Amino acid sequence: MPTSFTFGSSVGSDGLAATWQDDEGTITAVLDDGSILPGDEVAITGFDVNTMSFGGVSGGTGFYLGSGMFNGTKGYVFGSADTVAGNTAFFVVFDAPDGAQFGTAIGVNVYADDPSSQVLSSDAACFASGTLIATPDGERAVEALKIGDLVMTADGRTVPVRWMGRQTVHKAFASARVQPVRITAGAFGDRAPYRDLVLTSDHAVILDGVAINAGALVNGTSIQTVPMEQQPDLVTYHHVETDSHDIILANGLPAETYVDFVRRQAFDNYQDYLSLYGEERSIAAMPVPRASSARLIPAAVRMHLGLGA
Repeated sequence: MPTSFTFGSSVGSDGLAATWQDDEGTITAVLDDGSILPGDEVAITGFDVNTMSFGGVSGGTGFYLGSGMFNGTKGYVFGSADTVAGNTAFFVVFDAPDGAQFGTAIGVNVYADDPSSQVLSSDAACFASGTLIATPDGERAVEALKIGDLVMTADGRTVPVRWMGRQTVHKAFASARVQPVRITAGAFGDRAPYRDLVLTSDHAVILDGVAINAGALVNGTSIQTVPMEQQPDLVTYHHVETDSHDIILANGLPAETYVDFVRRQAFDNYQDYLSLYGEERSIAAMPVPRASSARLIPAAVRMHLGLGA
């Protein structure tokens, strides 16, 4: 797909103003490789770049730095240098409130100077919407789970949901960590999973006593990275947090709950967590090995998937 998007022309805040050439702005990757990743250079048009430097972006070029939250609104952050530390001002394009792909833009002199309102997110690793989670009352879509609901663990216990993290990702800005992986029905035997399971690359399923990142399991047949052209523009991922790092059943396959490998600030609803609990708590990883690459996967699983000895 063309690595380009447009956003509305309403701009302002922090004493900065822009002179728009047209009714909308455009951001396009300088090197079109199918996605815009943190550190990629972009061309920015739609305002008068000849007479001003707007929000740290000058001369019509900048760098994408990551998705973030600004006073509770999700946005995509750009600067004139390719790292956050290298910038003194930033340019933020927000998700549109009406559900369109992109809305307004804003210039900010300092980004992430207030962690409670301006958080440059790391990537979340979670279940895609539509994943069915086992509960004592039957399976429920992950997006329908609420704090206090009970879910089933793989060893037959019931545990309450402490929080549900949620993050919406635009495919043009998805890093390798949040590329969706599809585990097809029966990839690990009858009903394991019982229907296709889509989750992010860094989310682990538990096989032969090992927590294995979904991306490490890709074999090109029964487990595949979802091609860009098959992905919707926007995908919402959900993370289930319980009192500890547990193993729950997602479409019948054992998979992990939240653990402190990803900061909660990565989620769009992080402020809800702070409002509810006041401060973050640490969740230690369960005492099982973790495999983030194919060579660390148990031999029996590698052989089953045709990944070699």
